[in-house]
Amino acid sequence: MSLSPATRAIYPSLRDRRVLVTGGASGIGEGLVEAFVSQGARVVFCDIADEAAAGLIARLTPCAVHAPLYRHCDLTDVEAVRALVAGTETALGGIDVLVNNAGNDDRHTVDAVTPAYWDDRMAVNLRHMFFAAQAAVPGMRRAGGGVILNFGSISWHLGARDMPIYQTAKAAIEGMTRALARDLGRDGIRVATVVPGNVQTPRQERWYTPEGAAEIVASQCLDGRIQPADVAALVLFLASDDARMCTGHNYFIDAGWR
Repeated sequence: MSLSPATRAIYPSLRDRRVLVTGGASGIGEGLVEAFVSQGARVVFCDIADEAAAGLIARLTPCAVHAPLYRHCDLTDVEAVRALVAGTETALGGIDVLVNNAGNDDRHTVDAVTPAYWDDRMAVNLRHMFFAAQAAVPGMRRAGGGVILNFGSISWHLGARDMPIYQTAKAAIEGMTRALARDLGRDGIRVATVVPGNVQTPRQERWYTPEGAAEIVASQCLDGRIQPADVAALVLFLASDDARMCTGHNYFIDAGWR
């Protein structure tokens, strides 16, 4: 059984909520943007894939309560991240939910890693999440609370091959989430990590043959491939007031792979 628009949960608390999604033009991020827009949230999303972003806006806008807004942003540039957060606050009047989704799981070997590659991959997969959160926190404090959702990865829990620096960054995200949840909780700010399994997106299809995908499904408790909409369903719950006591933890959506 798969999710359909007619059977998805509706969260009244998400209507008109101000949401920033990083890496929102394609893949999981596209599913997140679509899901928040369908809830009547006011969404800004960033990416560097301008053409894909334009297509997403064109697809979602006709039926949207609030048309999503796109911002081109290189998240490896900390000043650009800060400007993105400030610009989103100006456009929406604040940020209630920050979804740190953007990342890149390029394959690499231990021997091939250089200091420059290390720094670049940490900037792509970890650093922007902290600085986006740091920039959003003052406004959330003034508003009396907020939600920060950081995207981790099943890969380091499995000890996957050929991505040691990616897995290092993704493991660090879980530690960062714990620390931020503790430091920000008394301000009414919840922080959690979403840990997807193998989600069927065009990017992930690059890495797996049909046989490889079948092996993953065979390792899961449940049959079938996880879809972006499945991940979005978990994110919507965590962003909503229904999850008001959920913070500081990792929430898996992996079909029981781990």
